[in-house]
Amino acid sequence: MITTPGPHGSAGPLATVYDTALLDLDGVVYLGGTGIPGAAEALRKAQDEGMRLAYVTNNAFRTPAAVATLLTRLGAPAKPADVVTSAQAAARLLADRLPAGAPVLVVGGIGLRLAVRERGLRPVSTAIDKPLGVVQGYAPGLSYSLLAEGGMAVAAGALFVASNADLTLPTPRGQAPGNGSLIRVIATATGVKPLVAGKPEPPLHHETVIRTGAKHPLIVGDRLDTDIEGAHRVGTDSLLVLTGVSGPADVVLAPPGQRPTYLAEDLTGLFEPHPAAESRDGAFTCGGWTAGWDGDHLSLTGEGQRIDGLRALCAAAWSAPSTTPEAARPALRRLT
Repeated sequence: MITTPGPHGSAGPLATVYDTALLDLDGVVYLGGTGIPGAAEALRKAQDEGMRLAYVTNNAFRTPAAVATLLTRLGAPAKPADVVTSAQAAARLLADRLPAGAPVLVVGGIGLRLAVRERGLRPVSTAIDKPLGVVQGYAPGLSYSLLAEGGMAVAAGALFVASNADLTLPTPRGQAPGNGSLIRVIATATGVKPLVAGKPEPPLHHETVIRTGAKHPLIVGDRLDTDIEGAHRVGTDSLLVLTGVSGPADVVLAPPGQRPTYLAEDLTGLFEPHPAAESRDGAFTCGGWTAGWDGDHLSLTGEGQRIDGLRALCAAAWSAPSTTPEAARPALRRLT
């Protein structure tokens, strides 16, 4: 019997194996400001197990204090120092490249402006101020006039930095355009691509490690293309929870650079068992499930917890050079 390389198993609860959980927010702890059922309780229990909680978000609009207040209202343990935003990572990128006190045109909201000021730079709102940098982050009231000012400043040579490049953001009504869609306005108008601070790029991870002192962190997220890919880029283990953007089909079809170390239905995965799928005679078993290839298609038989079936199915899919949606569809139907 051979243990498959992934998703991995863990002999102990993840909350005791890793010293710090680097938690995404939207789709993990809450969705559109509404708490995900059971998330706050799971976080309190993980903290009781000795795990430090750091809330790491690509959202540059809210300040750390505002995020901590929201989390506390939802019942999650949080202080402003526990929150690290892409606005803070973007401001550090600027401060490392510009002189102290340099004017920076902020195309975004209050969270971004405060982060820029925290790093000793001077936030401005017009290209007339001859900014040395332009930083853009999502804000619900972002106006054309501010985008135009940012575009003129970038065209004049200002350093262009974006808080994050998420094309969409989750809401209770579905996916809405994210900052990655909005930065294309300035990028298209000027032909200049921004430096990106947020996930999956490394700067936000580095900012978090600096602020938390994490030695053996675990990245926890709901998106393969930001949270999990970001974990791969910095060589950190990851846990994908199925409460947000990425679902079972996405995980089964994930390319190597977006495959999570662990899988869980939700944040209870921080302290629940993580059995690894096992390989025997070309099939992969986990819990009461068995997955394998039946000709050109994946098969999944058995019963038990859905997450164990997904672990077995991922092991089978990832054992092949590639897997198409058509090949995975019959097996995935067993998990719906």
